[in-house]
Amino acid sequence: MARLSVIIPVYNDAAELAVCLDALARQTRPADDIIVVDNASTDASAQVAHAAGARVVTEPVRGIAAATSAGFDAAPGAILARLDADSIPAEDWLHQVEASFGAHPEASAVTGTADFYGGNRVQRWFGRSCYLPAYFSAMGMLLGHPPLFGSNYAIRSEAWLVVRETAHLDRLDVHDDLDLSFQFQPGMTVLFEPALHVAVSARPFAGGQAMGRRVMRGVVTVALNVLRESPLSRRRRRALTA
Repeated sequence: MARLSVIIPVYNDAAELAVCLDALARQTRPADDIIVVDNASTDASAQVAHAAGARVVTEPVRGIAAATSAGFDAAPGAILARLDADSIPAEDWLHQVEASFGAHPEASAVTGTADFYGGNRVQRWFGRSCYLPAYFSAMGMLLGHPPLFGSNYAIRSEAWLVVRETAHLDRLDVHDDLDLSFQFQPGMTVLFEPALHVAVSARPFAGGQAMGRRVMRGVVTVALNVLRESPLSRRRRRALTA
């Protein structure tokens, strides 16, 4: 079995992180490493991570992209599994990660989906039935492969070394998971695995301002990467290596 490291960026999410780490402690396939990246938190996030036995990496440069990069760079695993602090993985989550890569040795990354908790019924329905299907459908058309979903994905360490070279890791105005999705080169396979499942907070859909920021980051991310290469050119290059 390949060594499997779990990376969780956190910023002032101590309560949510405690729930996430508790879910990781109950995995049918335990993690070989759990790395919590403290992204300049001012709450008890680092203490919660230490108490759960996780390794804490400090990344003072704010931003999910920077924090994720610091965690991936520090992780010793051959497979790097990514959660958000408010993700609650199913008990077989790591088993599904391992099984997906085992069944598909050609895969560079695997991503899954989510249900939403918290908020109200409309917000949870919107996340599950509108936001995620639209994200996977629209971005999949642009990319020529499934996009990574930041609350629930895993990537091989050698693939990370490739995609990090062109990712916009120093920008606060991009979606880190979508930006990484654009960096997969022809011949690198990204799988969508419905069995790879987490629950995640519905708080991004709690208000227009939060949703507006999310949409703008998506627009900026797409624009930055489409300026490098058009979707048509990207899909053509991928087709040549299929």
